[in-house]
Amino acid sequence: MAVQKPAQLTIQSIITAFSEYLSGKAVDSPRLSAELVLRKILGISRLDILINSKREVSTEAYAEMEKLILRRGTGEPAAYIMGEREFYGRPFHVNSHTLIPRPETEHLIEAIVERFSHKGAFRFADLGTGSGCIATTIAAELPEAFGVAVDLSEGAITTAKQNIHDNQVADRVTCIRADFTTPLFKNNTFDLIATNPPYVSQSEYITLDREVQQFEPSSALVPGTSGLEHGIPLIELAATWLKPSGFFIMEMGFWQGADLMKEFSKNTDIWRETAVIKDLSGHDRFVCGYKA
Repeated sequence: MAVQKPAQLTIQSIITAFSEYLSGKAVDSPRLSAELVLRKILGISRLDILINSKREVSTEAYAEMEKLILRRGTGEPAAYIMGEREFYGRPFHVNSHTLIPRPETEHLIEAIVERFSHKGAFRFADLGTGSGCIATTIAAELPEAFGVAVDLSEGAITTAKQNIHDNQVADRVTCIRADFTTPLFKNNTFDLIATNPPYVSQSEYITLDREVQQFEPSSALVPGTSGLEHGIPLIELAATWLKPSGFFIMEMGFWQGADLMKEFSKNTDIWRETAVIKDLSGHDRFVCGYKA
């Protein structure tokens, strides 16, 4: 199925044609995807689309839009096509080297801001930074935060550096390319460790949407067979890297809470106030705790 070019290249007719094409490709939210493409190429807002629906578009602009719509028709996520995704009210560059930030991860930021907004200067680590959205947002929301953003992917580190720079926190956040599941930092270094590590099991991965399987980096999603291959050692490593009374918070799969809480319970002399935090859908989404 090809895109049926409208007889008249108006905003409304183009959106209709692109929506129909994407519907035939079983793409999620076809009209929204069509509108996003128009907004990107024409540099207009959603309001402009509504009030100027009969505005004519040049053939050159239409050709650029069609290229992007054809990419969307393959299942490529709109965020990669647009080159950005909003997270916690800020735009972040994303690409095939990084996961697309999810709204659920914003709850991690909320938990951190709640605990650190009145603590003064502190040091943090963001492990598995990807696009750098967590590290950048912590620093942007908490002006006395100083941190490191760690990822093994060179492409992810490059993207994170760009986002950190664009959000004007490069003077307080440093990127490190390294394996965060190995001994990496000195003991008692950080007041906060935040992480959204790979946690999808191999059996779960094959059930994910094609947009995720075909386009998002599997290394940032699947750490191994069980999905716990990074989460469990991170609890042990965080216990050494955190200062006394330091806070650890980690995103996880909704079914992993019991296993990860069991890891905390093995060292009750090290961890206190451990808990599972749910997301707005009521699913277990994070584990957290304070170092004694």
